[in-house]
Amino acid sequence: MSTSSMCACDQAPEGFRLDIRKNLFTERIGGENFHKSQRWGYCNNVPMLFEEKPGIGGQPLLDQRLKPKYTEFPDGMGSNPPAWIAFDKQVLCFHAYFEEEVPDKNQELYRIRHCKIYFYPEDDTIQVTEPHVLNSGIDQGTILRRHRIPLPPPHEDQFYTILHFNINIEVNFYSRIFKIVDCDLYTKNFLKKMGVRVNPPGTRPHDPYITQRRQRILESTNPVRPYERFDTLKQFLEYDGQVLGFTCAWNDPECLQDGPRELVLRYYLADDTIDIREVLPVNSGRDVVPYFLKRDKLPKDAPTEMLQPGTITNYTLLNVLGKSERNKGYYIRDTLQTGAVRQEFYKDCDLKIGAVINVWGRKMVICDCDEFTKEYYRKKYGTVDFTPVQFKTPPPPEPEKPVPPYNGFGSEEDSLNSCKKLLPQAPLKDYRKFLVKDRYGMESNTLRFGAKFITEDPIDKDRKFVISYFLSDDTISVFEYTERNTGIPGGRFLDRGRIKKPGQELFKSELSEYYKARDLFVGARVCFHGHSFLLVDADEYTFSYMEKNANEFPVADVGVLLMRLKDKTESHSKEIRKTFATTDPEQTNVIDYDTFRNWIVSVTDGAFSEHEIMTLGRHYGVRDDCQTDLTFLLAGAHEKLKKNSFENFDQLSAVFVYYDREKCGVLPYETCRTICKSFRLPLSDEVLETLLTRYEDDHKQVNYHMFVHGLNWRENQIRPVPTVKGRIKKQSDWSQIPTCPPVKVVKYLPLLDDLFGKEE
Repeated sequence: MSTSSMCACDQAPEGFRLDIRKNLFTERIGGENFHKSQRWGYCNNVPMLFEEKPGIGGQPLLDQRLKPKYTEFPDGMGSNPPAWIAFDKQVLCFHAYFEEEVPDKNQELYRIRHCKIYFYPEDDTIQVTEPHVLNSGIDQGTILRRHRIPLPPPHEDQFYTILHFNINIEVNFYSRIFKIVDCDLYTKNFLKKMGVRVNPPGTRPHDPYITQRRQRILESTNPVRPYERFDTLKQFLEYDGQVLGFTCAWNDPECLQDGPRELVLRYYLADDTIDIREVLPVNSGRDVVPYFLKRDKLPKDAPTEMLQPGTITNYTLLNVLGKSERNKGYYIRDTLQTGAVRQEFYKDCDLKIGAVINVWGRKMVICDCDEFTKEYYRKKYGTVDFTPVQFKTPPPPEPEKPVPPYNGFGSEEDSLNSCKKLLPQAPLKDYRKFLVKDRYGMESNTLRFGAKFITEDPIDKDRKFVISYFLSDDTISVFEYTERNTGIPGGRFLDRGRIKKPGQELFKSELSEYYKARDLFVGARVCFHGHSFLLVDADEYTFSYMEKNANEFPVADVGVLLMRLKDKTESHSKEIRKTFATTDPEQTNVIDYDTFRNWIVSVTDGAFSEHEIMTLGRHYGVRDDCQTDLTFLLAGAHEKLKKNSFENFDQLSAVFVYYDREKCGVLPYETCRTICKSFRLPLSDEVLETLLTRYEDDHKQVNYHMFVHGLNWRENQIRPVPTVKGRIKKQSDWSQIPTCPPVKVVKYLPLLDDLFGKEE
């Protein structure tokens, strides 16, 4: 380049100088060094030479061919994810071979080496491995580590992709030619999905040296020491930890008066070994040893003389030359096992109930086995009879220990425990029953009955009592109802405690019988410490509890009562139907409770107690609960709310709606009670619980919308009622004997259908 041109270039503007330099550089590199696909461009405002730079819009130019960089999905398949996601954990396997020259051996001129080519589509890497061949003398394994392999010249600037692989083609990896003959099924399906037409599989040639010379040498050569394989690993891996357990008996000739000795035989399936332990009875006088027989294989026929060590071996060695000059012999393996001593050992097939085994001269009888052993023999040998062999003499009956009679000091249980042990202990209490039957929430687990004296005394026969039975500890307490101007103070009549049934001897050896829950029911006659009571009624909780637990209370079991009633009235079904039809001339299908009770008493001749009649009446009756009137309760609640200026009904309703996740308008009783307590409603616990109970449905769910609307004294105005002195009683709070019957009317048609079936 001349000096004038250089000066002109220096004097030109900046953009013009760059163009001139580019033209000069283009002329300098010449046509042979500058590829047509190479283009000039700018990167960070620096002119650079780019390879394969596309034209406008990313489209290749007229004479430009873009080099494929990585394996991609064909157009129109899938959503074109990146290769490291689309081909993650996918490997293509091709079976190939290559020829290797052997220049330094006359026996073979070349060697055929088989290998596998693994192609990873996620990053187009290739790995070549060769399987190991026994005694090949060649370093085998990984031939090419996993990496991207370039194409052979003149395309060494490109790399192999999936489109370069197929069956019956050759690939060149670093000047070594690999012939691909086949691939696995997954690879074939993958190539087909990529749009590659898969060629038919080829044949894999064999190495002529291996097939013609080495194989014949291996087949014709007998080893000097033949290899006999004793495979015990499979048995160990399959049965490790599995042990068969048997109970055996051995009649020891030295101590026959003590009976047979009991032993436990364990057979280890992992190695067919046996060990035996002895079960020593208490005070047997024998020393305790760990094992009666150590773990080892047990021979079937015990030798009369002890064999020398080394007599029984797995191999027999022959000394063919004697001792040489160096005081050494030459030994070979005897394949015929000449003079070998063979011995049979006990296997699992020889052990069964009733079999006699020889334990080094001691005859033992197998009498029984455990459950695992029984299941093992069922599956393997199909054995179904596992009747044990009785070898133990039945123990003599234990003599009855006489118990002295009760002396009157302390409780009977405490006195009985002092006779059982040298150091007396307090009698145990049933804490499980206490935890289950103790009061929890609204479940009081207390049965309350109304009672009166059985007497002709005009003063005592009108006295009213409440008998409470506590299910948690079977105790009873009695309270008397206070009536004015009677001269009797009332209150606690009998402290809480267990009460004995009358007519029992005081000083005796057996424990006394106490009153239980099933002994108390309406109509029962009980005697508490000389006072006779007649149970005349019960509260609603008592009736409901006994009906729910009908298996514990026969008087509340409707099924049993119907069977008893059916036995007495089945022969008079037509007359009974006519009687009920006459009693109900208006055909209302109901009769009053008194008529129903009188009919039960007449047909059973008084065999049914009052409680049993009430149970049938409650089952078939139309219930009329004797609860406080709802209007009266709401009126009293409104007075309390007004006096305390409580008006947060919107917030109360919002909290109810918040806790109602299913938006069904109802909540459990306990949840509603907790919410009301959190708002500190100025209502007593008894009034609040009674109001919530009145808004309950059959599933013990409270309709909180109606409950809040009833309490809202702004929107729900109720006429005030006269103030009632004293507290409002809830249903389960006894202060007097209920005066109303459990039901007023009874539906007799369902009763007749259950007794005699539906009338045709």
